[in-house]
Amino acid sequence: MNKRAWIVFFDESGVSLLPQVRRTYAPRGRTPLLRHRLNWKRASMAAALGYHTADPDRGPRLCFHLKPGSYDTAALIEVLEQLKGFYLGERVVLVWDGLSAHWSRAMRAWVAEQDWLTLERLSAYAPELNPVELLWSSLKKRELANLAGDHLADVAERGIRRINHNDQLPWSFLTHTGLTIHPTPQNFRKTQ
Repeated sequence: MNKRAWIVFFDESGVSLLPQVRRTYAPRGRTPLLRHRLNWKRASMAAALGYHTADPDRGPRLCFHLKPGSYDTAALIEVLEQLKGFYLGERVVLVWDGLSAHWSRAMRAWVAEQDWLTLERLSAYAPELNPVELLWSSLKKRELANLAGDHLADVAERGIRRINHNDQLPWSFLTHTGLTIHPTPQNFRKTQ
């Protein structure tokens, strides 16, 4: 593998303005109430979490995208164009699931023209192998929990900043999957 390659895990997730009710604290005898407007507006988020294959000191890189509605092939190609600029010409091995938009004819044709990008498919029914799934879990359990507002973008971006500013959190997502990017050096003892 090229020394300048990044392994980038990619995933999308949907959110709505209906609050995700989570457990919370309140003074004894005062049940917390969550008021919202029953707004079914949906948005989609995409995240790409990259780890450098040769240099762990470069740290993980997180790209985030939020849009109304859902992702299709054309929208994903736009996100990948932004990803290309983010990695400034370095090689990227993109690992994502089997969503039909990921493997459509138009997507395969676009990828064939990209010399910086290689696609790899995650095993079917194995979301636990994608560290971005843990990112979504962290975001939804913290910033988006009990949110009864009108603007997802500010809250989601606040959560992404929290994850980006924590040096260990993106590494813990990878560790939790059981995957490794950097092989651990073997300690050999000299025998006499």
